[in-house]
Amino acid sequence: MKNMTPELESKLFPDNVVLLGYRGSIAHNMYVPNTDPNSIDDIDLMAVFMAPEDHYLGMKQSKDTVEKFVDQWDVVNYEFKKFVHLLLKSNPNVLSLLWLRENHYVKRHKYGQVLIDNRDLFVSKKIYHSFTGYAYSQLKRMTNPTKKGYLGAKRKALVDKYGYDCKNAAHCIRLLKMGMEFLIEGRLNVFRDDAPMLLEIKKGGWSVEDVQLEAKKLFTLADEAYVRSSLKNAPDYAAVNDLVKEVLRDYLQL
Repeated sequence: MKNMTPELESKLFPDNVVLLGYRGSIAHNMYVPNTDPNSIDDIDLMAVFMAPEDHYLGMKQSKDTVEKFVDQWDVVNYEFKKFVHLLLKSNPNVLSLLWLRENHYVKRHKYGQVLIDNRDLFVSKKIYHSFTGYAYSQLKRMTNPTKKGYLGAKRKALVDKYGYDCKNAAHCIRLLKMGMEFLIEGRLNVFRDDAPMLLEIKKGGWSVEDVQLEAKKLFTLADEAYVRSSLKNAPDYAAVNDLVKEVLRDYLQL
């Protein structure tokens, strides 16, 4: 990773990282560099790590989610089993780590690669509920002035300028399109070929009314895709359970 020293890397990531890749705007082809005066993007990364032996065999539990924010770096680390639980819930951000472009992976240990190789185990129509649910929350947040506490000063200024949160708006449209595509194709198109349109929204090029109309259309199309989808109704829990046991036996040398 560019501009990351070994010292910084040790601060951001726990030991035994088995999968590490970009998430957020870089992964989605929507990153606005900090040379742009209106940029509000961090460099987002997600890692999966194996906890110490005591976490799996003893009474000493480690944290299963570790978030770090240092300068431009925004990192979330998930313990292996926690990550799998989120995959089974069809969490949009977590699922995306299994469908990145090759150049967006930073590290792939064999335990991380086995998740990528078996990503179809997590493919199901549950994606509809998680993606549309997240999209709906983004749609609500983009026009809710009582929810500005999570915003930085620059982002608040952009909300005041355009009358709504353009970043939430772009997330909403992206999530709906990704979810709809997943229901039809059975895969996540993380790197967005429609990035120019999404960036136009993100940079305030659409009115709030245009965003709401587009979202309404996409919610309807997502409903139709759900009805037509040939995907199974739920992930293959039994196969996932066997996979996790296999990985942990190997890791713990049982």
